Amino acid sequence: MSGFPHESAVAHATGAALYTDDLLNRFPGILHAWPVLSPHAHALVTGLDVAAAIAVPGVVTTLTASDVPGEGDSGANKRDEPLFPSEVTYHSQPIAWVLADTLEAARLGAAQVSVQYKPLSAILSIHDAIEAESFHSGPFRIRRGDAALEVANSPHRLSGQLEIGGQEHFYLETQCAISRMDDAGGILVHSSTQHPSETQEVVARVLGIPRHLITVECLRMGGAFGGKEVQANPWAAVAALGTWKTERPVRVRLPRVLDMALTGKRHPFYGRFNAGFDTDGRLRGLELSMYSDGGWSLDLSDPVLWRALFHCDNAYLIPALDAAGWVCKTNKTSQTAFRGFGGPQGMIAVEDILDRIARHLDLSPHAVRERNFYREGDVTHYGQPVKDASRIARIWQELKESSDYEARLQSVAQFNSTHKHLKRGIAITPVKFGISFTATFFNQAGALVLIYRDGSVQVNHGGTEMGQGLHTKIRRIAAESLGLPLDAIRVMPTSTAKIPNTSPTAASAGTDLNGAAVLDACKQIQARLAPVAAGLLERAEGRSVPFVDVVEAAYRQRIQLFAHGYYRTPEIHFDPKTATGKPFHYFAYGAAVSEVEVDGFTGENRTLRVDILQDTGDSVSTLVDRGQIEGGFVQGLGWLTLEELVWDDKGKLATAGASTYKLPSWPEMPPVFNVGFLQRATEPGVIFGSKAVGEPPLMLAISVREAIRAAIAAFGKGGVITLDSPATPERIYWAIERARSVA
Repeated sequence: MSGFPHESAVAHATGAALYTDDLLNRFPGILHAWPVLSPHAHALVTGLDVAAAIAVPGVVTTLTASDVPGEGDSGANKRDEPLFPSEVTYHSQPIAWVLADTLEAARLGAAQVSVQYKPLSAILSIHDAIEAESFHSGPFRIRRGDAALEVANSPHRLSGQLEIGGQEHFYLETQCAISRMDDAGGILVHSSTQHPSETQEVVARVLGIPRHLITVECLRMGGAFGGKEVQANPWAAVAALGTWKTERPVRVRLPRVLDMALTGKRHPFYGRFNAGFDTDGRLRGLELSMYSDGGWSLDLSDPVLWRALFHCDNAYLIPALDAAGWVCKTNKTSQTAFRGFGGPQGMIAVEDILDRIARHLDLSPHAVRERNFYREGDVTHYGQPVKDASRIARIWQELKESSDYEARLQSVAQFNSTHKHLKRGIAITPVKFGISFTATFFNQAGALVLIYRDGSVQVNHGGTEMGQGLHTKIRRIAAESLGLPLDAIRVMPTSTAKIPNTSPTAASAGTDLNGAAVLDACKQIQARLAPVAAGLLERAEGRSVPFVDVVEAAYRQRIQLFAHGYYRTPEIHFDPKTATGKPFHYFAYGAAVSEVEVDGFTGENRTLRVDILQDTGDSVSTLVDRGQIEGGFVQGLGWLTLEELVWDDKGKLATAGASTYKLPSWPEMPPVFNVGFLQRATEPGVIFGSKAVGEPPLMLAISVREAIRAAIAAFGKGGVITLDSPATPERIYWAIERARSVA
């Protein structure tokens, strides 16, 4: 059963799958929305006149602050995201919206809106924010031991810094919402959102009405990667406000250029460190400061930074650690959740440090990494025991053998000795990634399972489908729990009218939470049907009884054929005041070996081969999980080697489309790409013994970055290799020049 395909695979391939904007033609008289954009990154709005827009043919009305009956703010965690700002805080920020019968009329109307501004100075980088002491929050700090003392007393010390770039989500389906009045005077919003309940909350807040008057539905998303966890909310709020004002359906959809200009990215980070270590490369103490670029509003930047601090150890024991973090406030898009949620930035920092240590000592980086691994009985810097720490070493050794790592090291060295201007590098890196929401209250889920008299089943749960295969796994869980074939199960679109107060589909926890809730509901139904089935079997004298007969008999006996399931992750907690606790239910482990080739003249690089061994426990669907592993790795490769976000000196995003923002494509795919699943890896206490797989594989791409550093080192005579991220050809070229200049 674990090899069955994605439940919507055929619909995806044929174009039959429906997304939010595909519902457009179902709503006659729908209005189209277009924003009035600010040409400044920071300015006061001193005047606004919409009269000329109203005169444009096809324009029906405008939306401004005066139209808001409730609270004109869409901020999820802090009320700092005005829908109609009086102070512009990033370039292209919407000031007002125009609603028209056609999209073209709305655009023309928006161009006629007159806005007066008083420009103000803008903060456009982390370094500018640090200098201006412009912070949303911080410092957050996790300490273990006296790191400063250990560094000072260590036989060897290194200090350094690292720039880590952001990343555009570039989901195939851009942000979209369609709103309409329902039959009872409420509002129904179709939204491409990872968190329907929070979208419901924000819409209700903006309209000043109770949440039971708002229904939010999500059929499916064409990708999200975290970008629709909270940032779907403002577009749904604008659509709902338009419906509230006009009593007509309203559509808000951002074309790619607006989606990239208006929505948040993966947080860029800047890190500084002091490391102390022994002669064999074992860390003794580490002082680490991390600054994230939060952009104009807080969004989810606090938990993103916390997760970076949680994961700055990756798979390594750091005996003494002082890790501190700040969220910088800049006049840029509000950076937000992105696959890995701060974990990748924390991990790349420690991997960078360990490579520097190895090259400073003239040791093999893989040997230094291995010496610093967590062992059984070790505890993280925030106080959580590292359960199954032996899996790190087990995965490491099995992957080294299956990838023929030692022989390929020698082969790479031989190649480099005979090629002056082309060099190869190979690296192996591990991943230890915590699974659970760091906001403890999100670790709960509900489900509603309905059985009809013909034996067919509807399953409702709070998770959203964004192409990751959640509904596919839920379908299998329901089918196996009830002993039915897959085609007897229908997983319904996610709706706040079916499951209230849902958690976002994020943190790689969609199957863990919602699957367990569905299982709970199925078990309740099973318990009710068991005595009915026993009675029928007794009368059948040993013959099997069809499920539909059991259901019909139960119905006639007035036995409930539906159940609400519920699940809450056990034994997790975290105290931010002491920075201690058990924030994660378990750790997902993996490792990757990557081999690359680098051109010394241009800095261009090719990934030649990738070998991955991932711990997925007992996979609910190996086909789905393989897709997640491969896709996550390639997305990580893009973040670390290709995808560079550039803002100009006015604060405008210069890389606002696929023509200027380079994404991974066929040339970046490794010709050899091997993916393996760790065997004998059942995870107790998780649905079907499985493990999360959405985010952990992304960080396996750090092996590509480290392989590039190995290739750069081959151009020189030894010494530390510094390389900021992303490792673009330009950065690689100058790193090679630095390596060549070292005596």
